[in-house]
Amino acid sequence: MNYHILNGDALKDRFPERIEGEIIVARECLVDGPIQGASLAQLYATRALFLSQAYGGGDEAAYYKKVVTEFDKIKTIPKDAAIYLWFEDDLFCQVNSWFVIYLLKAFKIGAPIHWVRPTSTLRYGFGGMDGEALQTAFLAAQLMEDEDLSLWRELWPLYQQMDIERMTLIGQQLETRFPFLPAAIRAQAERLPKPGQQGRPIRALLQIMDELKTQDFGPVFRAFCERESIYGFGDVQVKRLMDTLELA
Repeated sequence: MNYHILNGDALKDRFPERIEGEIIVARECLVDGPIQGASLAQLYATRALFLSQAYGGGDEAAYYKKVVTEFDKIKTIPKDAAIYLWFEDDLFCQVNSWFVIYLLKAFKIGAPIHWVRPTSTLRYGFGGMDGEALQTAFLAAQLMEDEDLSLWRELWPLYQQMDIERMTLIGQQLETRFPFLPAAIRAQAERLPKPGQQGRPIRALLQIMDELKTQDFGPVFRAFCERESIYGFGDVQVKRLMDTLELA
């Protein structure tokens, strides 16, 4: 039996029927908001509170129903299954993949793991591929060796600690087999503010608004997605960033 772990419902809604297997959806955006938690229970509580407040609705129970139940499905994957990870190259997807691979270790899942990579552009990822292209990507899935996984599994706790130096080293070690990883880690490093300097996404937004001579969300968002596709931010993430700016 194949198990396909997808980053979001958008891919699930258009997943080719001829690709057989069970589907698990990672419905998180761990690139945004607090990620503290010494245990999974603490992390889920942190995320439920944040998302219920920042993304509207105020319903923490919905997080457990829609998000945690999907992650818990990973516990049921048998050792004789084959796991396929469908995550794109951008930071949004990468952070979610780091957490999923961490869960696979935490739940002691021994099934072989394969990486399915999009063949579309960085900006559109799997969304820029039709059913035939998705099928081709699945057939070209890359088996993750034990030595790969031993390094990948460190990325989530290192991300929680913001240990950019160690993350960068892991990216360099895995670059030959997974050439997209260092760029995502570098994007995270550049996202963090430095003394006297805003992080890269904020600087990009300010530059875009200056060039376009507008603070209107629509054109600014489209330009940001074009220039900073490495982040994979959706409208909610970009709007939250814009809301932090003190605009005249």
